[in-house]
Amino acid sequence: MVAVAGIDLEIARGEFFTMLGPSGSGKTTTLRMIAGFEDPSSGTIELAGEDVSGTPPYERAVNTVFQDYALFPHMSVAENVVYGLKVAKVDKGERNRRGEEALEMVRLPGYGKRKPGELSGGQRQRVALARAIVNRPRVLLLDEPLGALDLKLREQMQVELKAIQGDVGITFVYVTHDQDEALTMSDRIAVFNEGRIEQVSPPVELYEHPANAFVAGFVGVSNLIERDGRRLTIRPEKIELLEAGEPAADLHSEPGRITEVAYAGMVTRYTVELEAGGTLQLVRQNVESASSEALVEQGKTVLVGWRPQHAAAVGDESTKEEVAR
Repeated sequence: MVAVAGIDLEIARGEFFTMLGPSGSGKTTTLRMIAGFEDPSSGTIELAGEDVSGTPPYERAVNTVFQDYALFPHMSVAENVVYGLKVAKVDKGERNRRGEEALEMVRLPGYGKRKPGELSGGQRQRVALARAIVNRPRVLLLDEPLGALDLKLREQMQVELKAIQGDVGITFVYVTHDQDEALTMSDRIAVFNEGRIEQVSPPVELYEHPANAFVAGFVGVSNLIERDGRRLTIRPEKIELLEAGEPAADLHSEPGRITEVAYAGMVTRYTVELEAGGTLQLVRQNVESASSEALVEQGKTVLVGWRPQHAAAVGDESTKEEVAR
């Protein structure tokens, strides 16, 4: 069994490029090959047109940021940031100047004298980022760097990381299994599955026009149904919940029965079993003040409708039943 099989990727200078996929799909192995920690058994890795396939990691113009930060606890923040410059024998005045610049870039001015143990998880992650960009690499590789943070901080760091990438202008190659993270930050996303790439697209195209059933199921929640011999994917937010007998206007509509109702704050999620076969998940925004009386109750017969252009046909390649969530 191969970890990565026959992939072909071209990443633009200054791009925020994300490799997305489940555990074991080959995305981290690909990142490690770019970094030089793994050697490809065939093919080449080029950086700015130069083949670096046989070049050791320390001679490549890339740096890597890991999930565990890997900061030296006995050193100050400033010492951590400029450590690579010190090893490279950069003049002390120059490395201090560049260290301060890097801390400014990651929104941590004045934090140089603190120790890593005095910082929050998000601040430590930004120190690790400053240490990586202080060497001015052409490419920054990030291996699930936000995975250890709690949800609220992770969402905040997604916005900050994208802004920092725009400021520094370095090419970011980012690995994650978190679809929301990928959609939020990326210029383009490559979806990995079992060592192969299923699709490479900008976030909107990836979400709205998945190449196959695997992508549809992995990137966001998607409904898969079969009609007239075709497999269709429909996103829950594209489906309208109509009262039985209500005119469907320009919608394709089908009758069904509500089997589950889940109130989730901003939205209510409904599961509908269709008479024509298949099950759909759909969401309704709770625009008005919600109450239990306002919810459509479980067991009720309803019509569901969607615009034909929102039902995308997908092929059978890489289809797995478990991704039809």
